[in-house]
Amino acid sequence: MDIVLYALTALLYGGLAVAGWRAHRHTAVGPALAGMPAGTRLGDQAPSGRTSKASGMSSMGRVLLGVALLLHGVLLHTTIFPQNAMIFGFAFALSAMFWLGAGIYWIESFFFPLDGLRLLVLPLAAVASVMPLFFGGVRVLSYSAAPMFKLHFLIANIAYGLFAIAALHAILMLMVEKRLQNMRGTATRHTSNSWVSSWLDTLPPLLTLEKLLFRLISAGFVLLTLTLISGVAFNEQLVDKAFKLDHKTVFAILSWVMFGALLTARRVSGWRGRAALRWVLASFVALLLAYVGSRFVFEVLLHRAVV
Repeated sequence: MDIVLYALTALLYGGLAVAGWRAHRHTAVGPALAGMPAGTRLGDQAPSGRTSKASGMSSMGRVLLGVALLLHGVLLHTTIFPQNAMIFGFAFALSAMFWLGAGIYWIESFFFPLDGLRLLVLPLAAVASVMPLFFGGVRVLSYSAAPMFKLHFLIANIAYGLFAIAALHAILMLMVEKRLQNMRGTATRHTSNSWVSSWLDTLPPLLTLEKLLFRLISAGFVLLTLTLISGVAFNEQLVDKAFKLDHKTVFAILSWVMFGALLTARRVSGWRGRAALRWVLASFVALLLAYVGSRFVFEVLLHRAVV
């Protein structure tokens, strides 16, 4: 049964990704940034009357993505929680992360034409969904039934999903910013016909992307804070020790500090631009190292089971 769910989930994600790329190649898209003044900064709206013609995801596409998310969710539940136990590892963490990331994109697609984001997140979700098939050597956790642990696990994975989709937002914004700089440097303001340029044209204005980015980071930061608090409480309940200084804890706290510093600088001084976007990516890398990275090293490179 699990292999059928794996196949259907990957086929739906992959099919939607391929269909999206084909539709993108054959659809004429108006450039969202065409005609922007040379002094436009990151976050400025496109000029009046010069909006993107991208229509976003079709109704059938949303239905099929909803089915893929449902199948992926059932797959995660049946493989992570078999028979009142728990099996987990870095591949399962990535699969859950991109399942939540795809789900967040699905919700966003009802309000914004984020075709450019879809063409990133769906291929990643397709690959991540089948990774547990190849990296399944994980430890069975005997305390998975503990309510505190279930709460901690749920909050942590939602936070990871929010930060994953925020990182993809940041990557797209950096690409748009680079393209905008290239346009400023050209004497003639023609728009490139390359597939990258037309792909970026499917995105909303940078100001909209920026607002979405910091909403995602703010929500993720709240959940990451709750993750650290619930982790301390659960660790105290399990081993009578509230704080365990290991690689996971160090990188989790580091990422929390980095995201907190970003939000503080944003609120105090309105920090934005490429430096802020790179800080987002660096913070996300620290978060990945906190759990996914450390588990990859122990499980795949060192062949050791870890909690």
